[in-house]
Amino acid sequence: MHPMLNIAIRAARSAGQVIVKSFADPSKIETMQKAMNDFVTNVDREAENVIIQTIKKSYPDHAIVAEESGFTSGKDADYQWIIDPLDGTTNFVKGIPHFAVSIALRIKGRTEVGVVYDPIRDELFTASRGAGAQLNGYRLRCSNAKDLNGCVLATAFPHRHRHHYQSFLTMFNNIFQECADIRRAGAASLDLAYVAAGRMDGYWELGLKPWDLAAGELIAREAGAIATDFAGGHNYDNSGNIVCGNPRIVKALLAKIREELPESLAK
Repeated sequence: MHPMLNIAIRAARSAGQVIVKSFADPSKIETMQKAMNDFVTNVDREAENVIIQTIKKSYPDHAIVAEESGFTSGKDADYQWIIDPLDGTTNFVKGIPHFAVSIALRIKGRTEVGVVYDPIRDELFTASRGAGAQLNGYRLRCSNAKDLNGCVLATAFPHRHRHHYQSFLTMFNNIFQECADIRRAGAASLDLAYVAAGRMDGYWELGLKPWDLAAGELIAREAGAIATDFAGGHNYDNSGNIVCGNPRIVKALLAKIREELPESLAK
């Protein structure tokens, strides 16, 4: 196992303990609004601090990009940890038990390690580049679906980017006519991990941040999936627009997404 994967796992499990303890006692959860339809809690911040402390104890010179505290530079800038301490904050606040800790490590711009941890189900999704993906130690493989017929897909409504709502509805309609069903569960990291596990045949979303997708995208790719932006390229980390699944499913999703895709999303 990659030595830095061990640290990521340790950090994710420690954060998970903080989250589960707070989830059991909602009276201690303090919720604030960062922006329109974008919430943060004291638990997000506490979990993030635990993750950063765990990483810094072993790798004090590494840089960190975290959802709540932003960018922290390090002497060794080639190493950058990307952290979402609580992906699915709205679910957490509402008492819906579907959220995760997401931690990725990039070395010289390439994602090498990814961990997505669901503390409620105690499901630990992990990957190291070139070494495959696992769920609680068992190897993962993505769905082998050949087309959208019969597929169950994952997505999310653009609640932070409502100016793209009509474009999203067009995509949704085009895709829904071909597939069996679509799920909107509220945690991008778990959507990607579920693609890796074959629980979802494919996934698309727009307007994500690097901490939403860095770990899950690596886990999905190491399980045999591919990821692209809406143009079929590899700019999803910058654009935040991602399509993920096995190559045939991604091709089929892209065809539906592109049917009436506005230029502002064509990347």
